[in-house]
Amino acid sequence: MRTIILLFLVMLVFSCKETKVKSVSMKEDVSVLANDSLNGRKTGSEDEKKAAEYIATRFTDLGLQPKGTDGYLQKFTFKASKNPHQEAEFTSENNDSTETGENVIAYLDNKSENTVVIGAHYDHLGMGGEGSLYREGPAIHNGADDNASGVAIMLHLADSLQKKDSPKNNNYLFIAFSGEEEGLLGSNYFVKNPTIDTKKVTYMLNMDMVGRLNSENALAVYGLGTSPILKQTVNANAGSLKIIENESGVGPSDHTSFYLADIPVLHFFTGQHEDYHKPSDDTEKVNFDGMDIISNYIFSIIKDLDSQPKLPFRKTKNESEAVPDFKVTLGVVPDYLFSGKGMRIDGVSEEKPAQKAGLQKGDIVVKMGEFEVTDMMSYMKSLSKFEKGETATVTINRNGELKEVEVTF
Repeated sequence: MRTIILLFLVMLVFSCKETKVKSVSMKEDVSVLANDSLNGRKTGSEDEKKAAEYIATRFTDLGLQPKGTDGYLQKFTFKASKNPHQEAEFTSENNDSTETGENVIAYLDNKSENTVVIGAHYDHLGMGGEGSLYREGPAIHNGADDNASGVAIMLHLADSLQKKDSPKNNNYLFIAFSGEEEGLLGSNYFVKNPTIDTKKVTYMLNMDMVGRLNSENALAVYGLGTSPILKQTVNANAGSLKIIENESGVGPSDHTSFYLADIPVLHFFTGQHEDYHKPSDDTEKVNFDGMDIISNYIFSIIKDLDSQPKLPFRKTKNESEAVPDFKVTLGVVPDYLFSGKGMRIDGVSEEKPAQKAGLQKGDIVVKMGEFEVTDMMSYMKSLSKFEKGETATVTINRNGELKEVEVTF
């Protein structure tokens, strides 16, 4: 709490002067939002409200206009879902069983015809519970990567887009979403209750888990198929980044709500890791140099698209509809940035079939039983063929050598 209070005081001092507000670094933003004093920013909690106040103060000091329904805030009530990333139920405010989330919304008015939405969720898992992969009891889940990192880049872009050489042909709406972990609640509510004319939104950018750029500079970008020009623009500005392309506008983050409203989207993601949805997702593990690269990259995309008229929307194949049902789990975190043949393991869960069989981080699954594994989809299809208690021979590539291991599901 001391860190937050000190930063608020610094902001207040500068707000009272006519001088330019002191620049706040992305590391400072992440450090505040992922501080233990906020107890994991659980949706609807008093700690999430403190995080919302911090973001609103940052918007104020950046000179952005409030664009919520109550200043910068857009409040909504909901009855929480028991499963993260599944739809929860919006309810009337007089229902005692409901909770209240708060989107934080700001606007940069360039007096333009169209608007670009730039968003990132700021809520996380609180002390754990549903959605946590930590099994040792309640603990603060700070969510430095998920998703203090995305909010920090959003705030950095808000600053960058006001400089003299910044693109001016669009207005910009900045939204810190509440309730993403509860089922995309904040973005869903905003799209259904917008504070601007969404028919004038040319595209939406979403940053969720952008704090762990790896040594290969691999960055996943989703939504390339949601407008004809996006794929070319994304790749033309990549620079040193290795772009992992995904056409779909649907995924487990807030861009999905905008895609379903027929708005082109791009979603940026540096991949899952062993600290995902665990208390160990802390500030000291964030790659801030990598975040600077990503922020500059997104800015270059915005600048490149600035001369375009309102982007046409295009529906994409919804990969989630093709995901097969399966009764078993291997107990691994896939490496979603891996573009080679097979499914590379990025983490192994304790007491699950993979760990018991001796599988390790970095192993590449290339065959399960008689089924070839060439990518994530074929891996999931293969997994759907097995029953609980069944044993299968799994072939892995470990450091260039093929090995067979027996896995009991």
